[in-house]
Amino acid sequence: MKQNIVPHLWYDKEAREAAEFYVSVFPESKITNLKTIHDTPSGDAEEVAFELWGQSFMAISAGPYFSLNPSISFMVNFDPARDKNAAQMIEEVWHKLSEGGKVLMPFDTYPFSEKYGWIQDKYGLTWQLILTNPEGEERPTIMPSVMFVGENCGNAEEAVNFYLSVFSDAKNGEIARYPAGIEPDKEGTVMFSDFMLEDQWFVAMDSAQDHRFQFNEAVSFMVFCDTQEKLDNYWEKLSAVPEAEQCGWLKDKYGISWQIVPSEMDEMMREGNPDQILRVTQATLQMKKLDINELRKAYKGM
Repeated sequence: MKQNIVPHLWYDKEAREAAEFYVSVFPESKITNLKTIHDTPSGDAEEVAFELWGQSFMAISAGPYFSLNPSISFMVNFDPARDKNAAQMIEEVWHKLSEGGKVLMPFDTYPFSEKYGWIQDKYGLTWQLILTNPEGEERPTIMPSVMFVGENCGNAEEAVNFYLSVFSDAKNGEIARYPAGIEPDKEGTVMFSDFMLEDQWFVAMDSAQDHRFQFNEAVSFMVFCDTQEKLDNYWEKLSAVPEAEQCGWLKDKYGISWQIVPSEMDEMMREGNPDQILRVTQATLQMKKLDINELRKAYKGM
């Protein structure tokens, strides 16, 4: 099944190196496309598409403008019901991601899981590894996790409901709230929740701990749209920061970045010759919200 929402990772120069590392860490993983986009505002930018354990990702090397931080991490579910070697696999993956990385929560036993740990790898990307309850409802192997901190703390439930109202093929999953007595986290706010947008599962949580980071463009979500009508609809409902609108990028009211792009554009950039790709790139740079017809004209040299 085609993945309509794809996490996009921004690096200074390390996108290819990081992707190759992740492909070496996770099972059933591969690099699916590699190309250089010429004459961008960052100069020549290398873009890599890859799959990790069946989940699609994109990464780009486009300069030192944004730094990865733990506000958006990736939860990796090691499910004994899906793989009898799950307990061994989670330890192996933790060990590989730990090399040169920084432990945010030690790999240990917690009330919610026999094995869990939170790690920031050597490239700055953060991962939550969890041995899931095999009796629970099955979830995908890798799920983006958004953490609402600082002035955003307490917004997780509202944000989930907002996204459910915006996206198609959406539904709520589980929710667990903070109990009383574990300050600074406030009773009733979201300790863990998951939800589905466009058939993709996400995680959301609040944290009142003293975090010195917020959402930024280093992790964004590319939403592929088959029609201009769908693209216009998502753009209108999500975009909340006019000055952030550029080349199909927008920021929502919580500060999360999205790229609303035509599905056709992905095909153009994968299959086009260098001149076609350059024309599409130059056309994109002139737009805020992307126009499918104008991109088709650029691709054809019209």
